[in-house]
Amino acid sequence: MIGVSVQIRGHLAMLAFSALVAGSFSLGGLIANEISPSALTAVRFLAASVILGVLAILTGGIPRSAIQAPWRYFLLGSLIGVYFVLMFEGLKTAPPVSTAAVFTLVPLMAACFGWLLLRQITTRRMALALAVGGLGALWVIFRADLRALLGFDVGRGEAVYFVGCISHALFAPMLKAVNRGESSVVYSFLFTCAGFVILAIWGWNSLLVTDWAALPWLVWATILYLAVFATTGSFFMLQYAARVLPAAKVMAYTYLTPTWVTCWELALGHGAPPPLVLCGIALTVVALALLLKDESA
Repeated sequence: MIGVSVQIRGHLAMLAFSALVAGSFSLGGLIANEISPSALTAVRFLAASVILGVLAILTGGIPRSAIQAPWRYFLLGSLIGVYFVLMFEGLKTAPPVSTAAVFTLVPLMAACFGWLLLRQITTRRMALALAVGGLGALWVIFRADLRALLGFDVGRGEAVYFVGCISHALFAPMLKAVNRGESSVVYSFLFTCAGFVILAIWGWNSLLVTDWAALPWLVWATILYLAVFATTGSFFMLQYAARVLPAAKVMAYTYLTPTWVTCWELALGHGAPPPLVLCGIALTVVALALLLKDESA
């Protein structure tokens, strides 16, 4: 049985994860039309790989055993690479708060993948929380417009990003399913490197045609944030928490993302969403509270 202190660390890791990830939506929305999503993600992964590589060396190096079965890292790198590319593609047309709401649908999908891959059971309380959170997410995605909801009039950006979220939901349980005891830093370094290789091959043309010297300073600042905090930091937090908490509970913290994004938007001077949309965000917070209350799951 996992010790309580270990579980608490897992929850703290996911709290930090949600705060770090939220910045990706607001900052990403500012630069989404300045650079190709594949080029942006490839450079982001390259920078994160360098940072994680240095950390791995400083914390004991990379054991030879960790390099066994490299297909694991390419699988994980592919899943998270698809997610990030489609995220920035979606942000070209979808508002940050709306895409953050789409992200809150990940726990429901993660619960399904968690059961399929790891036979992790979803309790009644967790199912209720996922339903409440999903309802809140849909309310925000459709911008509190009941007609749009009933007609399933979803924007292109939200639809594109939803496909990426499926990849992210599968990524969470796969982290635990294919891990063979590697440390958090080594594990994150190897699948981030694999992700960069895949993205560099897939988005080679985008990398070549991008005028890197002419990019606005905000793009470089965002790349730095994404590499240091939203990639290196969040990968480490997510990967650690996935080992000690059920997949659905790990991804429950995504319910905080719209709240964090709203804070980011206010800080950037973009204003708050309409009151009715805020009601949907409130439901996602209720869902998080329900999931965290059931510590025995």
